[in-house]
Amino acid sequence: MSQHSAAPAPSTELFEQGASPALATVAERRDWWRDAVIYQVYPRSFADSNGDGMGDLEGVRTRLPYLRDLGVDAVWLSPFYASPQADAGYDVADYRAVDPMFGTLHDADALIRDAHGLGLRIIVDLVPNHSSDQHEWFKRALAEGPGSPLRERYHFRPGKGKNGELPPNDWESIFGGPAWTRVTEPDGTPGEWYLHLFAPEQPDFNWDHPAVGDEFRSILRFWLDMGVDGFRIDVAHGLVKAEGLPDLGAHDQVKLLGNDVMPFFDQDGVHEIYRQWRHILDEYSGERIFVAEAWTPTVERTAHYVRPDELHQAFNFQYLSTHWDAEELRGVIDRTLEAMRPVGAPATWVLSNHDVTRHATRFANPPGLGTQIRLAGDRELGLRRARAATLLMLALPGSAYIYQGEELGLPDVVDLPDEVRQDPAYFRGAGQDGFRDGCRVPIPWTRTGSSYGFGDGGSWLPQPEGWGELSVEAQTGVPGSTLELYRTALAVRRDQPDLGAGEAVEWLRAPEGVLAFRRGHVVCVANTTGESVAMPSYGRVLLASGEVTEAGGEAKVPADTTVWWTTAD
Repeated sequence: MSQHSAAPAPSTELFEQGASPALATVAERRDWWRDAVIYQVYPRSFADSNGDGMGDLEGVRTRLPYLRDLGVDAVWLSPFYASPQADAGYDVADYRAVDPMFGTLHDADALIRDAHGLGLRIIVDLVPNHSSDQHEWFKRALAEGPGSPLRERYHFRPGKGKNGELPPNDWESIFGGPAWTRVTEPDGTPGEWYLHLFAPEQPDFNWDHPAVGDEFRSILRFWLDMGVDGFRIDVAHGLVKAEGLPDLGAHDQVKLLGNDVMPFFDQDGVHEIYRQWRHILDEYSGERIFVAEAWTPTVERTAHYVRPDELHQAFNFQYLSTHWDAEELRGVIDRTLEAMRPVGAPATWVLSNHDVTRHATRFANPPGLGTQIRLAGDRELGLRRARAATLLMLALPGSAYIYQGEELGLPDVVDLPDEVRQDPAYFRGAGQDGFRDGCRVPIPWTRTGSSYGFGDGGSWLPQPEGWGELSVEAQTGVPGSTLELYRTALAVRRDQPDLGAGEAVEWLRAPEGVLAFRRGHVVCVANTTGESVAMPSYGRVLLASGEVTEAGGEAKVPADTTVWWTTAD
């Protein structure tokens, strides 16, 4: 017989009383973050409240009920601080102010309060590796010239060569080109160089200077006092540079990232900073958390960031980078769980974010193309695999991250005209491919209307034709839609404590190309092959990403499909 997706519906009594499943199941329990589902909002592309074509905090606030009903536990907001927007807000000019394009501090306060009222937690981005070149410290450092105490808070160095015309070392920017820019001194002469591992508008802080640490401890307290529930730490593997800033002795350095410990990334000194921060966080009630964006060579080194006296979670980029292949997936799952177990930290699982091609498009293409792809690939195949990968991710022990719009099955917009692109890496030749704009196109809410319900004044990046058919409106209440799959999956995950919790999986025998594991009373089977496979029927189907048929105690699992069974009945 044919098995359709099924899950217990959220209690109507909760909704009638104005409460929510999230409020009932998350806010009242300890260690919420260990198996939380956290939804990333990229504010400029989520919802526009004032019709200027740019998303804002008020837009996010109005859509919080949607996120509550989706079933997530927390919302992570990408930067909304005062910024010249040279890198979409990751160049911060004032860490205690909201950029006018996003609203005001009052809007931030209202968003935090409303989220808490709905049972949602708010995690904000923190950018401690670098500031904007419009930060008051950096502007004064330039104006005061060589010898200024403010220059000691960044990495200013004299250049090499007869007249200082060469960079101080051979480091390259992640966005392409040298990691150093020479300044013009107040008297008009060519002068010192400053380090920027990203865009020139993002000078790196010198974390050896005590004023930098003092400032960020104060910034932490400012936002904790505002009521935020945690911080996602941008470039958490940065901050500390090797003593003497030694040459790396290699070109195309961006290709080495994730394979070697670099003199500017993943230095052991970062851990003392996080131990100090943890003391501050633990002073506050409510189990607030730190999440590290830490690109490291191995999951074992990632585990260093989540030791008991440091951060709570670290993104699992090894998992994100893994192909849709059973053997590869099992390997990274095992390594992740083994690495996290000794430090007592939960694993995290993520498939998409604002820096990589959406997984519905990555999985539509052959393996080996990396995490930034400019090819649409096989859209139907990509969506089928993306749905299956989501159910696999949500069945694993630990915390899961969802990037806005992936619940709609959105693909990357791979054909944006060059003249509308805004990714700074796109304009710097070498380095990253610079096609991150494709995953940042504003998401569709309605079938029709200006910017498909994103706002009343268009959108800052053009949305493709047909975007409305992937919208929230188009998918709501439609059996089998990707949005309803996500809603059901998150409801089942709440209802089945064996999903998400714990620190291990029990692997079961399965045909080649198939993953099968048990989590208490739940069995998860993921078929990563292009053909249907026969598997035992493990009980009652809780949910499947595709159509599963069962007969005579055997189940036929279609190609690129994941199934959850319960053995408890």
